[in-house]
Amino acid sequence: MNDTKPGVKRRRGDRIDGRRLRSLDPFYVFTPFIMKDRNDASNLFSDTLELSAAEAYIKRKREEGLKGVGMLHVFIAAYIRCVAQYPGINRFIAGQRIFARNNIEVVMTIKKELTTSAGETSFKAVFAPTDKIEDVYAKLKVEIEKIKNDDGDNGTEQFAAKCAKLPRFVFRAAIALLKWMDYHGLLPQSLLDISPFHGSLVVTDLGSLGIPPVYHHLYNFGNVPVFLAFGAKHKPPYSEGLEQRDDRRYIDYTIVTDERICDGHYFASAFKHMKHYLRHPEILDESITPVEDVD
Repeated sequence: MNDTKPGVKRRRGDRIDGRRLRSLDPFYVFTPFIMKDRNDASNLFSDTLELSAAEAYIKRKREEGLKGVGMLHVFIAAYIRCVAQYPGINRFIAGQRIFARNNIEVVMTIKKELTTSAGETSFKAVFAPTDKIEDVYAKLKVEIEKIKNDDGDNGTEQFAAKCAKLPRFVFRAAIALLKWMDYHGLLPQSLLDISPFHGSLVVTDLGSLGIPPVYHHLYNFGNVPVFLAFGAKHKPPYSEGLEQRDDRRYIDYTIVTDERICDGHYFASAFKHMKHYLRHPEILDESITPVEDVD
């Protein structure tokens, strides 16, 4: 799943899931040693989107046959388009070095049922920078169908269940070993494929729960550098002095980033473009030539 891109020779120091960046400014080499963990380096961002264009776009896509397409697909497609133009947001820190990820891996955690007692399960979908919303829809549908048709637990749950049965001192030792292997890029592909802690982006849709988006922390284990959450659709509260009430609908979203992977101007540029795609989602139907990250 995370193999090196075709035509790109893997060099000494590269990982299975990414290539080491060697031409960055020395400051980027410095910061992972000062801010060792992702929680040390988390930046919080929030914004609000007016939904007229997005809802019209979703309605048209459903009429074209993408039944069930929604804001989740639009957000992911817009983020993929950002990675295609700003590949720096798809970097990650591992072993106190910076890597460019080989592909775009989106992690989601979903409830099996919308009850307080129901369990959760995670899945990962892999995308290319050239993917359009039809590709996002198709790939998410495949992964969700796998969960629906699986009577047992998926690979992530099976691995967690085995670890949970271990005595605590063995469990601690096993986690320490996994962290050491991850630091040195020695985790096997089979574990990377099922790990919800390794990927480009974790996205959570809190609209189905009827609440605003949270600022979700980044995990210190693994290498996910960005967490995106969006909440329930809402109308703005009535304000005195307005000639006419605003009856349009809005959605709030939050993004938590690992500031060590690129600078603030780069993140700001990427997120401004993402909002442009969310405001003008018809752009997501256009083809794009991806930009490669630096060497």
